Amino acid sequence: MKYTQGKYQIAGKSALAKDIYSIEIICPEIAEIAQPGQFVHILPAGFTLRRPISICDISREKGTLRIVFIVKGDGTKEIAKLNEGDLIDMLAPLGHGFTVNDSFKKVVLIGGGIGTPPMLPLAKYYGEKAIVISGFRSAEAVILQNDFKQTGAETILCTDDGSMGTKGFVTEPLKELLKKGDIDAVYTCGPTPMLRNIAAIANEKNVYCEVSLEERMGCGIGACLVCACKTKKDGEEHFAHVCKNGPVFNSKEVIW
Repeated sequence: MKYTQGKYQIAGKSALAKDIYSIEIICPEIAEIAQPGQFVHILPAGFTLRRPISICDISREKGTLRIVFIVKGDGTKEIAKLNEGDLIDMLAPLGHGFTVNDSFKKVVLIGGGIGTPPMLPLAKYYGEKAIVISGFRSAEAVILQNDFKQTGAETILCTDDGSMGTKGFVTEPLKELLKKGDIDAVYTCGPTPMLRNIAAIANEKNVYCEVSLEERMGCGIGACLVCACKTKKDGEEHFAHVCKNGPVFNSKEVIW
């Protein structure tokens, strides 16, 4: 795994929803090698542990990465204080990302809540071949819908309370799409119960599926055991590191 640690200048920052921020970072050497599904590890000022944040966009032309995150605690609150022109302490790109395949004719990308941002690089890669299903609690939490539409992908929006898009869970439109039988792959990131259900639905239809797991992390490079998860390969159970072996796994490898 090739990664770089340094302090990089922030090119821009914006608020997308309540407590959700987007930051664009100038880092040409990282943007050149970053892949969809990888993440960055940010060190907030005054803290000793870094915070893992998914890569939301990669621009090799501009030499930038974009991250989108939600303020959940003191660390992310500190990161949210940064503004354009400030320096951000970053270790990146980290982890094993999504597998992209030029031969796929139609794919479904499913993001739940703050698991939605890592779907954007995939939507840019697949373009009109992609159907993006996004799920949020309510209209107040909805993000990135215009970004997805600009990729040429078809978009389906679900909210738990029906305040925007369709009322219900992302699994409902997925079931309808898989009934047609022309989906080559499903990619997803979000809460574990959602991932578990999507994996089961894809497996039932024998459709290739990759999931991006969310775990607390210490080092981000596989040296500690904080983010261990149970997986199986060739009939044997193993403990894998979400930060190094993942965060993306074939859904059939994960022991839910």
